[in-house]
Amino acid sequence: MTQSDRRHSRRSRDERGWVGRALASLLVLALVSAGVAAWRLDLVEPWYDHFFADSPTAPTSPADVAPPPGLELAPVAAPPAVDTAVTPPGALDPALVQQALAPLLADESLGRHVVAAVSDLTAAADARPLVSVGDGAAVPASTTKLLTTTAALAALGPETRFTTRVVSTGPGRIVLVGGGDPYLASAPASRSTYPERADVVTLAEQTAAALQQQGRTKVRLGYDDSMFSEPAFNPAWPAHYLPEDVVSSITALWVDEGRAEQGSPVRSEDPALAAAQTYADALVAQGIRVVGTPTRGVASGGTDLASVQSAPLREIVQHVLEVSDNEAAEVLSHQVGFAVSGTASFEAGAAAVLSTLQGLGVPLEGVQLFDGSGLSRQNRITPAALVGVLRAAVDPSRPQLDAVAQGLPVAGWSGSLTNRFDLAYPQARGLVRAKTGTLSNVSSLAGIAVDQQGHLMLFALMADRIADIDETKAQHALDAAAGALAACSCGAVAATPNSTG
Repeated sequence: MTQSDRRHSRRSRDERGWVGRALASLLVLALVSAGVAAWRLDLVEPWYDHFFADSPTAPTSPADVAPPPGLELAPVAAPPAVDTAVTPPGALDPALVQQALAPLLADESLGRHVVAAVSDLTAAADARPLVSVGDGAAVPASTTKLLTTTAALAALGPETRFTTRVVSTGPGRIVLVGGGDPYLASAPASRSTYPERADVVTLAEQTAAALQQQGRTKVRLGYDDSMFSEPAFNPAWPAHYLPEDVVSSITALWVDEGRAEQGSPVRSEDPALAAAQTYADALVAQGIRVVGTPTRGVASGGTDLASVQSAPLREIVQHVLEVSDNEAAEVLSHQVGFAVSGTASFEAGAAAVLSTLQGLGVPLEGVQLFDGSGLSRQNRITPAALVGVLRAAVDPSRPQLDAVAQGLPVAGWSGSLTNRFDLAYPQARGLVRAKTGTLSNVSSLAGIAVDQQGHLMLFALMADRIADIDETKAQHALDAAAGALAACSCGAVAATPNSTG
C-alpha cells in the first residue's frame, strides 16, 4: 500500500433569498452548526439553570440574574443591527475568475491531467461555467462522497433512521437483524459523540427486559445480515485494501464500522458475526443465558422484541462529509440501492446513486461509478458533475439536501480541511467549504467559495496524474486555487458612460 493511500485512510477517519441564504450558509453556518451541536450535546448548558431549576421565579436569561453584592455592572443594552439584508453583489467577470485560477492550475506539481470547472452559484443550471479547464473526467477519490450523500438524502429523506431489531422466531430463539446502520456501536457512546449512536448494549437491555417479562432467561441467538447482498468487499478496490485494514467488509450488521474494537484501525474478519457476539455478551451481562454460538440466517416472520435506531440521515451525512468516512459512505450507497431497486449491493448502489442524481438534473456524461466512497480508482467523475451535485444541494427548492452544504469542511477550521489552507491566500480560511479527495497520485477539491465582494462560486478542481514526489505540493496548489477564488474581487465592473462634454 502506498504512503498516500495510507494517508487517505487516516484522513477518512479523522478527515435559501438565493444569494443571501447560500452566503449565510458559507460564512456563518460553521459557527452556527457548532453552536447547535454544542447545545444538543449539553456542552454549553446554561449555568443558571442549575441554580434556579426549582424556582418559580427563575430568570429567563443570564441578563436577569442579579450581580453579587458590591459589583456594579453597566445596564444591558440591545446591540445594534449587525448588517442589512444581503443583496446580490452583481455579476461575476469570467475573465477575472480565469485570471485568478489559471496560474495556479498550471502548477507543474499537478501533473499532466488537470480538469476544473467554476460556476456562478446564482446562475441557471444550464449556464456556461465561468471557467472550464481540461477535458473529460478524472479519478475523483473522496469527492465521490458528494454524489453518494446527495443521492441518499434525495432517495431516503433527511429524517430517515436505520433500525436494528431483535425478533423472537420461535421457542427459545431470537435473531439480531441488521438494518444497515452505519454507526451502530458496541457500547453506549459518550455524551460528546456526534451524531448519536445506537448501540447493542442498550438493545440487549431492552431484549432482556422483554424476555424476562415472558419468563425467559435462556435463548439461542441468530443474526441476519441479509439486507445487503454479496460481495462484502468491492471487486473494484485494490485487493490489498482488505488485509491491510484500509476498509471494512460492508455489511448490514456491524458494530463500530466493522472494527475489532472502538477506535481501532484493525477490521473484523466477519463484522456481522462480531456484532452478534458483542450483542450476546451484552445479553449475558443482563442475566440472559445464550446457548451456543450465534448462527447466521434469515429471520422470517417472528415477533419484535426490541429495537434501536440511528441518528437521522442528515446528521450521518454531515459527519460522513466532514471526516470523509469511507465505510459509512459505502453503507449509504447500499441504502440508496435498496431504496431505489430493492437490492443493496455495490453495483446496485452505484446505479441507484446515478439514477437519483439524474433525476435531480445533474449532468452525468462521462461519469462512471463503482463505489460510494471514492476508494475505487475505476471511478470517473467530471468537474461538471461535481458542480452539478453542489448546485442541486444548495437549491432552495430542495431543503432535503441541506445537510450536504452543512457537512462540507470549512477551510482552515473543520474536518478534513482543518490543517489546510495554511499557506497561500490565508484570507480564504472560512470563505471556502469543500470536500477533499486524496489517493496516491490523485487530489481533488470540490465545494463553494465566496469572493471578497460576496460572489458565490461552485468549483471542482481535479488532478489524477500527480507524481509521487509532488503529492503534497499538488494539494497545496489546489488549496491555493480554491483560495484564489475567495481572495478574488471577481465582479464585473459596470461600464461608465462616455462624457459628451
